[in-house]
Amino acid sequence: MTTAEPMTAPIPSFDDDEEEGGRKLVLICSKGSLDMAYPGLVLANAALGEGIEVHIFFTFWGFEIINKKTMGELKFVALGNPATHMPNAVMGLPGMTAMSTKMMKKQIADLDIPEVPEFLDLIHESGGHLWACRMSADMMKLTEDDLYEGVEGIISATDFMELSAGAQTIFI
Repeated sequence: MTTAEPMTAPIPSFDDDEEEGGRKLVLICSKGSLDMAYPGLVLANAALGEGIEVHIFFTFWGFEIINKKTMGELKFVALGNPATHMPNAVMGLPGMTAMSTKMMKKQIADLDIPEVPEFLDLIHESGGHLWACRMSADMMKLTEDDLYEGVEGIISATDFMELSAGAQTIFI
C-alpha cells in the first residue's frame, strides 16, 4: 500500500508585477447582505496591508454597502443558504433574519472586526479606492450625496475597465 503525497499548488510569483509598478487588486462587490459585504472588505484590507493598490467597484445590490441609509443595517439572510445547515422551513420563520443577523454581528464583534461603516473608513484611510457603478446608481436613483463619503465617484463600467487594466480581479 502506498501513501499519497499531499497535493500542493505552486505558489505564484508576482515579482514581474512588482517590477512594473506594483500589484493591483480589483474587487467587484455585487451583493449587499452582511455575509457578502465582509469578504470584499477583508480582502481589501489585507491587500492594503501588503502594499497592494486596491479598487472596489460596488454594483447592483453591492450599493447597500456604500449607501448611507443602509450600510449600517445590513442583514444576514439564512433562508436558502445551505451553509447554515438548517432547513428552509425553520430559516423562513418570522424573526429568523433578525436572529441570524444579531448572531453574525456578535461573532464579528467578538473577533474585533469593525462594522461595515468603520471598515469602509479603514479602507479609505489606508488608501483604498471606492467606486460606484453608474448604471446601478441610475437604476436605484442614487447620487453621490447618497453614498459613503469615501466613494471617489460614480463611474461607468467602461471607465472601470480602463481603471482596472492589469489588475487581479475578484467578483463577489
